[in-house]
Order: sequence, then C-alpha cells, then structure tokens
Amino acid sequence: MSRQSTVDLLALHAVRILGFADTPVIAARFGLDPNRTSEALADAEAVGWVGRTAFGDLAGWSLTDAGRVENERQLAAELDGSDGAATVRAGYRDFLPWNARLQRACTDWQVRPTVRDRLAANDHADPTWDARVLAELAAVAAALPAVVTLLAGVLARFGGYDTRFGGALDRVRAGQQEWVNGTTIDSCHRVWFELHEDLLATLGIDRSSESPVS
Repeated sequence: MSRQSTVDLLALHAVRILGFADTPVIAARFGLDPNRTSEALADAEAVGWVGRTAFGDLAGWSLTDAGRVENERQLAAELDGSDGAATVRAGYRDFLPWNARLQRACTDWQVRPTVRDRLAANDHADPTWDARVLAELAAVAAALPAVVTLLAGVLARFGGYDTRFGGALDRVRAGQQEWVNGTTIDSCHRVWFELHEDLLATLGIDRSSESPVS
C-alpha cells in the first residue's frame, strides 16, 4: 500500500522542492489545509528549519541548512519505513535517461545554433526544429506515467507529476510557448525540476555529484 506522508513532512518538503514560496503555494503543492500548513511552518521556523524573507513585493519561506538536513532525515526515515526503497531506486534509474532527453529538449527550445553563433536564441521561426523538440517532450510525457506509477506506489506524494507535465505540454501545443520552460508557472521544465529534486532529496543524492544508484 502506498505510504501517506504527514503534514509536517509535506510542508517542509514542499519548501525544499519549491525553493522559495509563500504559505498558500506551499499548502497547494500537496493539497494541504492552509491553516495546518501555516502551523507546521511556524513550528519549523521555531526550531530553525525554515526562514521567512521578503524581497519587495515578494515574501516566502525557504529552507535553512539545518532544515535541509532535517528534510532529508525525515525522507530517509519515511523511505526506510515503507519497505519500498528498492522500488524508488528503480524508479530513479528509469528516470535518468529521460532526464537527459528532457534537458536537451529544453535547451533546444531556447537555443538553435547557426553557422555564426552556436548559442543563438531559438526564434521559433523554424517549424521543423520546434516540431522535433515537441516530439521529444511528447516522448517524455508518454514515458512519465510508468515512472510516476512506480514511485507513487511506494510514496503517495510522488503522484501527479505526469498529469502536471502533460497539462503543461498541452498548453505548449496550444501555442503558449512559455509553458516549455517558464520558471514562474507549472511548465514542463518546472514540473520536471520538482520531480528531480524530489527524487534526489528522497534518496539523499547531491545534485552536483549525481550518478545512477544501485
């Protein structure tokens, strides 16, 4: 049976995978009650796991170094208690080749080399080039449900990444180009980044030294 995470774990983990967000966004990430989320964040702030900062009109929560350590400790304990660690590692291995293809597709959406400039911005004037990128994103979208089903079968919080990615891709196909790699919307790249961060945090892998797990 898929393991349901606690509100306290999910609130702290949402801060981790979102990077910087205010309480309503954090609550919405895992469908949590906003009041209960606010309490969990206040408790986490009291012990030094999160901090609240403001930049002009923006305000939100972010993890402290201690909070990052605690988040990974909680995730490791949850995974150990699920009896599904091997399955999650298998899901991560399945994810890795698609991660390489997704990163390449997002780069090709932004950059289209020319004879004079190998880093020339993609002006989306070449339909053949863009169609190839969209075909790659479609391949990723088609493969993602199997990965998510495997992961969510162990930890319920992994559910939904595939439908979010597919929804973003639908918007791209409808002509909303920013939904490939926009950073302030639930774009293909944003959804994928969160899934990647979720896997790394769950398995205790450092992004800078990432390698397949056994």
